[in-house]
Amino acid sequence: MDASFTPEQDEIRRTLRELLHSRCGPRELRTALDTPAGHDPGLWTALAEQLGLPGLALPEAYGGVGCSATELALACEETGRALAPSPLLATAVLAAPLIAALGTDAQRTGLLPRLASGRLTAALAVPGTALAAALALTGDNGGDWAGGGRAGGVQARRTEDGWRLYGQVDQVLDGHSAGLLLVAAHAGGFARSRTLLFLVPGDAAGVVRVRQTALDATRPQGRVQLRDVRAELLGDEEGREVLPALASAGDTAAAVLACEAVGAADRALERTVEYVGQREQFGRAIGSFQSVKHRLADAYVQVQAARSAAYYAAWAATPRGAAPQRGAENCAASHDEPADAGRHIAAPPAERLALAQALEALRTAAAEGIQLHGGIGFTWEHEAHLYFKRAAGDELLFGPVHRLRAHAADAARLFDAQEVAV
Repeated sequence: MDASFTPEQDEIRRTLRELLHSRCGPRELRTALDTPAGHDPGLWTALAEQLGLPGLALPEAYGGVGCSATELALACEETGRALAPSPLLATAVLAAPLIAALGTDAQRTGLLPRLASGRLTAALAVPGTALAAALALTGDNGGDWAGGGRAGGVQARRTEDGWRLYGQVDQVLDGHSAGLLLVAAHAGGFARSRTLLFLVPGDAAGVVRVRQTALDATRPQGRVQLRDVRAELLGDEEGREVLPALASAGDTAAAVLACEAVGAADRALERTVEYVGQREQFGRAIGSFQSVKHRLADAYVQVQAARSAAYYAAWAATPRGAAPQRGAENCAASHDEPADAGRHIAAPPAERLALAQALEALRTAAAEGIQLHGGIGFTWEHEAHLYFKRAAGDELLFGPVHRLRAHAADAARLFDAQEVAV
């Protein structure tokens, strides 16, 4: 296996870093967070039109670039460095893969090109705080997280003119601004309960959306109320099962989120190293003190280990052995694959373990950054607290770390061995 990046992958990272440096500095970031949508529409247009990020991992047949999850993860590493608020995660990582996997030909043809171009944004709405459970990140997604309408989820019922949805979802990434909602709902009653996904236009009659105050303002969230809303079933009732598709989307999402967290951790540590080289105490830079060096060295090792795990997870989440969507000279990673390459090279827990390691590294780097910045690190005007809130917010949404690791251990049957050492 050749683990080096292709020139095209390096170019994606370089170009995106330059664009974000010029369009998403500290002042631009704070301005974007204060807008009703929580992101800069101009930056989103630039990411979509100049770099094609929303369609990076979508097939060319649907207007995408035709790259793999690896390229999407590398792109998100750069957006993580800048904490760039955008609909990229909700649209390209969570919603688009589910539409591509479960949608009918008409749904894929009608929606994916618009998502790939950035003209349409989408959000995945799952009840309560169950996003990590729905994506099978912290446990088996048996579907009980979908709730039952008034019992805390969204209820779907069939009528003469189609499906109707009733319920509320409290935490939806970009749910207040997305043009399309992908809603997980409970259908069939208690005896024949099942979880289905439905397509709902963001401006549909009966949809009430409010932006929530989130711990991490760089990940805007909305509360979505569905009051007898007409909805379109994603795919057909005889088609692919929803729960396995959500778990498969969770594989890719975990790898992408791991790379994004690594990017944020790397930038937080980088800013801290710069600062301790400038701040003086007792007549010398605090970065010259051995205790400070040790703490930063420990954080550096943790971030680099997390980066290695995240890169491997991004590669492992990419289907192998299938015909490439475009020429290998353009987007495919230069890896020598084994002859028995299947859908996933790595064991199932790889993505979850990488995400756990990356979230832990981000938490450490952000915490060290705040403390070593001294008093200024606690101020609202400084950016250090934004990285700390990203670390805490991501653990609340996609973790926590100990549950990610516990689920990975269960999936690997780590504690099922019958032999006991004497």
